[in-house]
Amino acid sequence: QQQLAESGGGLVQDGGSLRLSCVASGFRSRNYAIGWFRQAPGKEREGVSCISPRDESTHYTDSVKGRFTISRDDAKDTVYLQMNNLKPEDSGRYYCGADFGRCYSESWGRSSWYDYWGQGTQVTVSS
Repeated sequence: QQQLAESGGGLVQDGGSLRLSCVASGFRSRNYAIGWFRQAPGKEREGVSCISPRDESTHYTDSVKGRFTISRDDAKDTVYLQMNNLKPEDSGRYYCGADFGRCYSESWGRSSWYDYWGQGTQVTVSS
C-alpha cells in the first residue's frame, strides 16, 4: 500500500521553529514531486511548498518565503519542511502529497494534482 506519513507538528510560540517530516512507504518517492499543504479551520487547503525529484527545484507560497525550507533525503524516502520564525497565521494541519513528476509552476499549489496524501500533522503557533 502506497502511503505518506507526516510527523513533527506541535505547539510553539510566535517566533519558534519546527521541522516536519513526510515519509513515503509502498513506493519510491525519489521520482515524485512532494508538496506540503496546510489547512486552518474554515479555510481552504493552501499550498505551502513543493520540491521536485532529481534537480530538487523548489517552490514556496509568498507568505513563507525566507522562513520555510523544503528538502529531501531520497535514501530515506523522506521530505522535510523546516519552519522558522513561525507566526500564528501559520497554524493549521499540515499535509504532504506526492505526484509522479516535477513541481510544475501552474500545478503544484492545487491539491487535486497530487496522487497520494498523508493524514496530516497539527501545527499550532501561539502569540
